[in-house]
Amino acid sequence: MKIIASVLSVILSVVISTRVSGQQKSQTTFVIVHGAWGGSWAFKKVDSLMTAHGALVYRPSLTGQGERVHLASREVGLTTHIDDVVNMIVFENLNDIVLVGHSYGGMVITGVANRIPERIRKLIYLDAFLPLDGESVFTANPKGREGIRSMEKDGMIVPPWVKADQPFPKDVPQSVKTFSEVIALKNPKLKDIAGVYILTVDEGKKPEEDTFYIFAERAKKRKWKYVEMVADHNPQWSKASELANLLETNQ
Repeated sequence: MKIIASVLSVILSVVISTRVSGQQKSQTTFVIVHGAWGGSWAFKKVDSLMTAHGALVYRPSLTGQGERVHLASREVGLTTHIDDVVNMIVFENLNDIVLVGHSYGGMVITGVANRIPERIRKLIYLDAFLPLDGESVFTANPKGREGIRSMEKDGMIVPPWVKADQPFPKDVPQSVKTFSEVIALKNPKLKDIAGVYILTVDEGKKPEEDTFYIFAERAKKRKWKYVEMVADHNPQWSKASELANLLETNQ
């Protein structure tokens, strides 16, 4: 009886180990990069929903933003933010990643993909910048440049919708340099990464009226999957469940 019990114990251990291993292999790793003035806090609810569904989610906060607001400086640039995400991926030893960028985060994930394409399975742009080599936020979409420039103060872009006495978490000032620094995309392997573009369109409006429509058109020309989502620019708040499902569906 002891021998039988021992054999059954071994078999059970093997079965459990196999199941756990299988679950680990099927688990998708998402790295979500927030937009301008924001922080990782903006995607907290989406993270919780996706984690509950079995995904592994990382939400880096870019230098000077979110809980890293104490590091804010006029010297922080786009390269700094690209370094933030690259280093997190490398030090966490992440591979086969679905890299998501919201709004300004599209600039960042493009630079990350150029640096470490071998670690990325797919790029998902959420109403985001999809820059070409040599472009910056200001030059990639001149349509919104003057509006952003009007918010400039002492080398920082200060969001006017945030009240001075508003408690954290909240949007915070971001350096002009992150908007003016051009991106360098020289890695030929960048074009081999699969992509998805999610354009959020306000209810009652046409896609071509959206500020980010030009980037959706770029994605279409690359034969990427294109998805329209009826939502405002921040579905991570207004339609968190729908967004979580959309990201999981397009992994």
